Amino acid sequence: MSEKSSNDKVIATGLHKEVRGIEQSLREEKRFSLLVNVSRLTSIMARLRDPVYGCVWDRAQNFATIAPYTIEEAYEVADAIATADMSALCEELGDLLLQVVFHAHMAEEIGAFDLADVAAGIADKMERRHPHIFGDAGERTADEVADAWETIKAAEKPRASALDGVALALPALMRAEKLGRRAARLGFDWPDAQDARRKVIEELEELAAAPDAPSRDEEMGDLLLAVANLARHMTINPEDALRRANAKFERRFRAIEQLPGFVEMSAQAKEAAWTAVKRAEPAPASPPP
Repeated sequence: MSEKSSNDKVIATGLHKEVRGIEQSLREEKRFSLLVNVSRLTSIMARLRDPVYGCVWDRAQNFATIAPYTIEEAYEVADAIATADMSALCEELGDLLLQVVFHAHMAEEIGAFDLADVAAGIADKMERRHPHIFGDAGERTADEVADAWETIKAAEKPRASALDGVALALPALMRAEKLGRRAARLGFDWPDAQDARRKVIEELEELAAAPDAPSRDEEMGDLLLAVANLARHMTINPEDALRRANAKFERRFRAIEQLPGFVEMSAQAKEAAWTAVKRAEPAPASPPP
C-alpha cells in the first residue's frame, strides 16, 4: 500500500469516528431534551392541579370528565394522519400525551400509580410480547407475530370469554368488527363472504318487515352488525370505510350547497348537481393496506 493510500485510510477512519461521535452526541441531546420536556409537562400538570394555586377548571376534573377529551384527541390524531399533515400530527400527539399525563397525575394523587409506572408497564409489555426481538424466539412473519401477540396476551390476562377485553367505549361499528373477529377465532363465523352477504340481505328483509319502532331499531342494529361482519370477510375495515364515506359525502355536499339557489332547488335538481360533482371527481385512490 502506498503512503498516500495509507494516509487516506487513516483520514477516512478518523472522519468516520468523528461522524459517529457527532451522531452519538445528537442522540444524547435528543434524549436529554425528551427527559427535560416530559419533566416540564408533568410539572405543569402538577401546578394546574395544585389545590391552592392551580387552575379552577383543571382541579375540578376527574377520570370520567377527562375521558371524552382523551377519545377526542385520539380521533384528532387520526384526522391528522388521514390528511398527511405532519405539523398537525405533532401538535395532536402532544395533546394526546397531555391526556396521558393528566390521567397519570390524577392517579398519583390518590396513590394508585404515576407516569413512571405507566411508562414502565408499557415498556415491559412490549418486551414480553416481542420475544423474537427481545427474547430467544426465532424470526417470525408478520402473521406469526400477530398470533404470538394474542397468545401471550391471553396468557397474561386469562378471560372468561373470548369477547372479554373488547372496550365498551369503542365506536359501535369498530366494536362490532372486533367482536366478530374474536368469535371467529373459536369458529363461530360465516364460512365466506357470500354467506355473510346473504345475512345482510336477510337482515334488510327483517328490517322492512319490522312492525313497530322498537322492532325497527333492533333490526337496524342487527343489519349494521351483519354489515360489519361482511366487511371483515372482505378484508375491509368498516370504521375506516365509513369514515372515508363521510368525508366523501361532506366534500360533495359542500360543493353543491354553494350553488346559487340551492335551498330552493327541486330534489331532482339537487340530485343532478350531486351527480355532476361526483363525475367531476378524480378516480378514488386505493385505500391504505
